[in-house]
Amino acid sequence: MSMSIKKGDKVEVLSGKDRGKQGVVLRALPSEGKVIVEGVAVAKKAVKPNAAGQQGGIVDKEMPIDVSNVQLICPECGKRTRVGHEAGELDGHKTKLRICKKCGHKF
Repeated sequence: MSMSIKKGDKVEVLSGKDRGKQGVVLRALPSEGKVIVEGVAVAKKAVKPNAAGQQGGIVDKEMPIDVSNVQLICPECGKRTRVGHEAGELDGHKTKLRICKKCGHKF
């Protein structure tokens, strides 16, 4: 499964308890079709202390959400947008560029 959302992209959540929240993608899981977004879908998790001196307790952890429930925010116009693709060059290498469907910005 190919995903048009990558690590470091800014996205907005479209559905679920965190609808309307924006955050940066911390990790993309293309084999599962999920992404982990900073500050979204936070769960409490019990952690045991380890020998390296890390303290145990209850910590907040971002959980994966389905990629269909988030939409990319264009870095140029700042609006939620669908993503188009176009062959082009970036830093002298041929690659597939992502394009904002609203303003035409290539990234």
